[in-house]
Amino acid sequence: MKLSKVELNELADVAITAASASGQMIAESAPGTAEHKPGHGSLASQVVTDIDRASERIILDTLAPTLERFELGLLTEEQADDGGRHTADYFWCIDPLDGTLPFIEGVPGYAVSIALVGRDGTPWIGVIYDPVEATLLHAIRGDGAFRDGKNLSTETQKTAEVLSVFVDRSFEILERHDIVVDGLEQIAHAQGLSGVRFHASAGAVLNACGVLANPRACYFKFPKPTGGGSLWDFAATACLFREFGAIATDMHGDALDLNRADSTFMNHRGVLFATDEALAERIATLHV
Repeated sequence: MKLSKVELNELADVAITAASASGQMIAESAPGTAEHKPGHGSLASQVVTDIDRASERIILDTLAPTLERFELGLLTEEQADDGGRHTADYFWCIDPLDGTLPFIEGVPGYAVSIALVGRDGTPWIGVIYDPVEATLLHAIRGDGAFRDGKNLSTETQKTAEVLSVFVDRSFEILERHDIVVDGLEQIAHAQGLSGVRFHASAGAVLNACGVLANPRACYFKFPKPTGGGSLWDFAATACLFREFGAIATDMHGDALDLNRADSTFMNHRGVLFATDEALAERIATLHV
């Protein structure tokens, strides 16, 4: 079954309602006590709070009527993967609270992320709510990307002075950290910029959104044996980037594998978000 433009818009409206309701709840909530869950990734992927679960309940209650009506699969961070994403034509891909660590710490960097993804891994809808800024971003494939209802492409961008690099906290312990930093400095200077400014406090979703908010920026995760972020960390932003005209690929320049058959992790090919193709190509050369 192929969803029509009308149906996609209807589903986007439902996702916006769900993300806004859960995001507003998060904004009014205290972090509480964090628990650790089994995982093979970083600490960020292994912490969970009651607010993560409460956000998920709000989202699932809101999206529930669409599952049967549109025969959709479901993949959400705080529930086991039931494999329905491999048989349904489309599935909801949900992170009810991306950036749990900054949320626990009481600093900005967390968000709600909801995407509708096709069985082939194509992101069709992306919805993100930032509870700190009370800001909603959304995109529908072929229909554009929006911030609080205004087209993102019409926003005024400042002239780039530095290369803004968004990284996870694990970047500091990257085996080739110093070599990569030196490479980034060289890329910045080659593009006439004064240097590099690192941002390392947010979760994956707002790291990617930070790229779109800067005139020359990137966010990347090199391939590695385990972890590497999960499908729900990148599905919504991949849709936003496509509609904005920016780059969201794996480290080889191919489309993100957003319905990976054997895992929900993205470690196998890495991720690369960049404001333009030339920058993305240069960043990719840093991985050997």
